[in-house]
Amino acid sequence: MTAARDPIADLRRIAFLLERAHESTYRVRAFRNAAAALRTEAARGKDVATLDLRDVKGVGEVTARCVAESLAGEVPVYLRRLEATEGVELDQAAVALREALRGDCHSHTDQSDGGSPLWEMVETAITLGHEYVVITDHSPRLTVANGLSPERLRRQLEQIAELNAGLRGFRVLTGIEVDILDDGALDQEEELLAQLDVVVASVHSKLRMPRAEMTERMLTAVANPHVDVLGHCTGRMVTGRRTRPESEFDADAVFAACAENGVAVEINSRPERLDPPKRLLRLAVEAGCEFTLDTDAHAPGQLDWLDYGCTRAVQCGVPAERIRNTRPVEQLLA
Repeated sequence: MTAARDPIADLRRIAFLLERAHESTYRVRAFRNAAAALRTEAARGKDVATLDLRDVKGVGEVTARCVAESLAGEVPVYLRRLEATEGVELDQAAVALREALRGDCHSHTDQSDGGSPLWEMVETAITLGHEYVVITDHSPRLTVANGLSPERLRRQLEQIAELNAGLRGFRVLTGIEVDILDDGALDQEEELLAQLDVVVASVHSKLRMPRAEMTERMLTAVANPHVDVLGHCTGRMVTGRRTRPESEFDADAVFAACAENGVAVEINSRPERLDPPKRLLRLAVEAGCEFTLDTDAHAPGQLDWLDYGCTRAVQCGVPAERIRNTRPVEQLLA
């Protein structure tokens, strides 16, 4: 008799592959919710194999079929189809860069606008072979993204400390994606920003601000000693339902300021962003900037989007030694 597989792991793997393929959120959520429902039942001491799945809230017809196939010792058909078509072909240099990356400096949890809890993002990062992941949920003013108030951020820092206490060989780093306000100030208390391992500063509002004003806004933020990374610098969206043009600013001045102040320019790997555009990424290389190559993941499967950024980095001649998350955690923090 074939040994049963782990149906919860199979459901999570399906959700991961759907997220990585940029499939619709409702489809991903169906599998992730089913996995969470079964995990809850198991935590209550129930044997998943004996459950009547029709009575388990969160498990539907398709997910129930996957569970039945897993319990029968078979790879679910849905999972087989996804694994047969997974993967993004990279040339040799991009593959080498991907292998050199040790972690991700920009990720979100369900404490702001991400889709999964802290522990799930961390488990996925470990599975992908990362040595660290930085949790960078949004700051308060971005209410549409459920940005973290100072009190909520402090609670998250406590949760991360507790999580790190039980981990070996992996580190969860504290961080924030802090809004750059209209005048270039940062949308969080200075005392809190000073405590964080990594501060990613991004513009999320008034993206059509006149060029001179946007330049001054970004220069002010980059000069702030708490800022470590300039996130998705143009704010553009190139695919999906909400395409958006690039913000206009003096890129020569902003990248020169990044190089002078030790602020890394983010290579954002999200397929709808791919920010900076290639011409600006080459300009940042020429300006002597350092970089982080990040996923800006809002769900576990998106943590495997680094390939997109690696391809662009290689195409634009970004030296691997200038990408900060190719470094061990101690060097990254230093």
